Amino acid sequence: MKCEELVRYLSDYIDNNLNEELRADAQEHLATCRNCHVLLDTTRLTTALYRSRGDQVLPPTRRSDLYEKIKRAVARQDAAGLEDPEV
Repeated sequence: MKCEELVRYLSDYIDNNLNEELRADAQEHLATCRNCHVLLDTTRLTTALYRSRGDQVLPPTRRSDLYEKIKRAVARQDAAGLEDPEV
């Protein structure tokens, strides 16, 4: 498994939703790739932090600002030809 594949399956890996073969491939990759292992740990910690904060509502102005930033970032990627060809 390559880094790009691991990133694609990371959420399912964390949630134990991979078949045995993919899970074994992911574990093998994680055992040898420090960057992906750091990504896994960071994702798990981020998820735990989010869950520990409970239900919080983002104020409407902050939500709107966030969506606009995301739209601009996606537009920049599209303009640069960086869109995901599998989407």
